[in-house]
Amino acid sequence: MNTVAINGEWAVEASGLVKTFGENRAVDGVDLRVKKGTIYGVLGPNGAGKTTTIRMLATLLQADAGSARIFGYDIAKDPQIVRQLIGVTGQYASVDESLSATENLIIFSRLLNLSRNQARAKAAELLEEFGLTEAAKRPLKHFSGGMRRRLDLAASLIAKPPLIFLDEPTTGLDPRTRNQMWDTIRKLVKSGTTIVLTTQYLQEADELADRIAVIDQGRVVAEGTVDELKQSVGNSSLHVSIQNTNQMAAAKALVERILNVQAAVSAEGGEITVPLADADVVSDLLIALRGEGIQLAELSVQKPTLDEVFLTITGKGKKEEVKS
Repeated sequence: MNTVAINGEWAVEASGLVKTFGENRAVDGVDLRVKKGTIYGVLGPNGAGKTTTIRMLATLLQADAGSARIFGYDIAKDPQIVRQLIGVTGQYASVDESLSATENLIIFSRLLNLSRNQARAKAAELLEEFGLTEAAKRPLKHFSGGMRRRLDLAASLIAKPPLIFLDEPTTGLDPRTRNQMWDTIRKLVKSGTTIVLTTQYLQEADELADRIAVIDQGRVVAEGTVDELKQSVGNSSLHVSIQNTNQMAAAKALVERILNVQAAVSAEGGEITVPLADADVVSDLLIALRGEGIQLAELSVQKPTLDEVFLTITGKGKKEEVKS
């Protein structure tokens, strides 16, 4: 259905994107480069600027500064062309809440100039692909959140766009439905589609993304593969809790000196977290803590999680999130 020429090696090229709402600088100079035919993860907590960035790239918001191109087309100068090349999820896809899933997909298909027979066939195909056949005749107002999210992605695929923006597509889904979504996303990329995926979940990025940009406070604070991001915060992380919190400052300083890295203290002030590249140094730390009379309440070594990546890269955890 798409007749616009796709140019160059890059699906997305963004430079210095800025968006301000009042005194809040939601996006503060974001640079992104997404290669065609890949899955690019945009990872960050709520309020980091992920969705605002995607809305600018999708021509739904006008950037205050900076520039971006989609397959070589400028989002500010050629917005109509860009819109022909992209699909966007993140908002519920429906024309009428009282209409069924089939009826909504048929309407979307007809708007994209499919014939009646083509529209019916496309609706049936997509409903089958997303496990919605049994609910095909049910009004959307009776759909669960997960069902609505699957229908949203299905609707975005009618035109077979070469680039799809998926804004937290699996948030709140059960494991079975989430895995189905992941399989569908992989199939899309195998067929040549480029995916830009925003998520809060390292596991999702780990499963899907070829490369990831970590966004915090409107800026890209890290970029690379999942393995590169994990290595940047250590292969594992050490968690240390002490019995007497009055000794927290001394304990933190000792941890940083022995491990020769920067440590972070939890928002509650009860736990020290530090990246751990070499587990052998833990014994040295235990000896040093005992020598200083600092008694442990708990000590554990954990594999990196999304919380640890952000705790180390940005110096804060998810408990400080605000809704964007």
